[in-house]
Amino acid sequence: MKASGIVRNLDNLGRVVIPKEIRKVLGINEGDPIEITKVNNDIVLRKYSNGCIFCGSNKDVSEFNNVSVCSRCREALGQD
Repeated sequence: MKASGIVRNLDNLGRVVIPKEIRKVLGINEGDPIEITKVNNDIVLRKYSNGCIFCGSNKDVSEFNNVSVCSRCREALGQD
């Protein structure tokens, strides 16, 4: 099955431009960090967000001693 979408060429430094329309829809702005991962034989780009250091969740995450922790894990850490 062939995926359809916008095709861009890689430049001689290995860069590719993410089209403005896609950046706008995803809320990606100049200077935002982008996470690059390999999934099977695909390259996946996504806007980077700090996830919980323990479970990886991106929901209700706050910083504690420069570490991201979600509310669920904060509650679990409070129990003996």
